[in-house]
Amino acid sequence: MSKHLFGLIVTSHGSAANNRGENEGNITTLQKLLWNGEVHTTVSAEAIRWAIRYYWQRSGKRVNRVWHEDANDHAWQDEDWLPWTDPTGKGKNQETFIDDDVMGFMLAEAGKSEGNESESKDAKGKKKQRVKGTCDKRRGCLEVTRAISLTPFTGDITFNAKSGEKTSTSLYGTEVHATRYQYGFALSPEWLREKPRALDVVDAVVSLAEVAGNQSRFLYDFSPDSVVFRWTDDFAPRLLYGFQLDAEGQLTIPDILRRVKSNDVDPKELIVGGSISQFAGGNELKEKGAAVYEGVKAAAEEVKHRIKEALKLN
Repeated sequence: MSKHLFGLIVTSHGSAANNRGENEGNITTLQKLLWNGEVHTTVSAEAIRWAIRYYWQRSGKRVNRVWHEDANDHAWQDEDWLPWTDPTGKGKNQETFIDDDVMGFMLAEAGKSEGNESESKDAKGKKKQRVKGTCDKRRGCLEVTRAISLTPFTGDITFNAKSGEKTSTSLYGTEVHATRYQYGFALSPEWLREKPRALDVVDAVVSLAEVAGNQSRFLYDFSPDSVVFRWTDDFAPRLLYGFQLDAEGQLTIPDILRRVKSNDVDPKELIVGGSISQFAGGNELKEKGAAVYEGVKAAAEEVKHRIKEALKLN
């Protein structure tokens, strides 16, 4: 049976905002959604995936989609995603980039035909040849949820002024939310072409920096304050969005504890790290057999060790 890696990340408390872009209106907004009956801010899964890819690029990994800071744009190493051939000596092997392998890709091209529907036959009355659309794709092995704020958004806005010509001043506002964010991810290493890249996923999620913003970026540390990994045969995560704050603003994990007590989650599958280890939830998980560490990096090393053992990696 294949193994699956699930993770739940919560950031430190910080001030989230989107700095003003080139063509923004008078208010620079944060993305929002209705969560448990209240408005919360959110960061898209695409932004998190972008940050993971950028971390790999800065770490020296070979990525297909390379970000160029000066041009404020990306460039493809291989935008055709040439077919991969199995490294058995048959044919030529095509390099697989880490982002293509882990996150997948898709290039869809529309079908082509001569004329239109009302001109579907040529002069001899024969049907015109149509070329079907094509789609080159690989499903991503890494799945990432949206990041949701732990506290509701109360509508905080800062107002700013930008001077232009001598007689003109531009007034604009920026939505700001002081909060933590939590998000989850899932990975099945058996689906990877190069299984050791599961370790690179763990390294990335514990080392993310900023994940959003326009060309003038704000700094919000998206590295984990606390993390819960689950290395399991189970196909379901059963721990996504498991962090909450109590009345004193401390991290709690009541839903994860409930699932452990009901035997839906085996505590021995859990690796916990960060400040949650100092609170009641972390101590209770440790008593039940979970591996609990004071630091997120120590927890990451433990889950990487288990991955190496299970996949027989050197």
